[in-house]
Amino acid sequence: MQVLDYLAVAVRAALEAGAAALEVYEQDFEVEEKADQSPLTLADRRAHDIISARLADTGIFLLSEEGRDIAYAERRWWQHLWIVDPLDGTKEFVKKNGEFTINIALVSAGRPVMGVVFLPVKDRLYFAAHDIGSLRTEGGCINRLQEKTVLDLVSAAQKLPLTSPGNRPYTIMGSRSHASAELEAFVAQKRKEHGEVDFISAGSSLKFCLVAEGRAHLYPRTGPTMEWDTAAGQAVVEMAGGTVLEYESGKPLRYNKQDLKNPWFIVSNEGTYEAL
Repeated sequence: MQVLDYLAVAVRAALEAGAAALEVYEQDFEVEEKADQSPLTLADRRAHDIISARLADTGIFLLSEEGRDIAYAERRWWQHLWIVDPLDGTKEFVKKNGEFTINIALVSAGRPVMGVVFLPVKDRLYFAAHDIGSLRTEGGCINRLQEKTVLDLVSAAQKLPLTSPGNRPYTIMGSRSHASAELEAFVAQKRKEHGEVDFISAGSSLKFCLVAEGRAHLYPRTGPTMEWDTAAGQAVVEMAGGTVLEYESGKPLRYNKQDLKNPWFIVSNEGTYEAL
């Protein structure tokens, strides 16, 4: 299979999972708690089952939160793997603010080479691969699922970035559900450097996509995340010309590490490294 073939599989899996998640979202639903006290819904499980079944046909290993206990001694030999978050932003899902996403990334030698981020409530799809760049399409994604090919989506999509962040005040993205003192200090420092600074809050991997669009200059993450939280968003950002870099080393985030936790990082569409 070629990259576009894998992209076709991932897009279809994300759209199907998003449609299933919407069915739950539009009803009253039960909220359970995972071991780490984060909420778990029926939508998580349905989306995971759909994506797992779709991606199984590719013969490529899959890593997600549900598979976090796979021993590194086994994973370390995976040259290629899918990294999936079947429902990113469960807190946003539970609050019903619409900012949850379906995330699927293809990783090769520790780097994302393809990514799909689907925002079901907005029916907005972000997708990226080395052969096509980073793109966004909105409206009719789910309804036309059966008739759309990836090439159809590419021809109808908008290339990212959509706008230059230079046309607006210095803008920083931040987490809607994970504010921190470190983030406040970061924003305060940028106000000293740039004067006027706008701050936009959003949930899930949508923050990556808004930076890739050019809606914000930076998204600093000063709290814990896991590989499945960032892989697809990193693909969208990097293939739009941006960067996702560890704040200490300035190196791109890497994947399928022994420790699946990410270090703190900076998402930027300026193509430069900015330390905290």
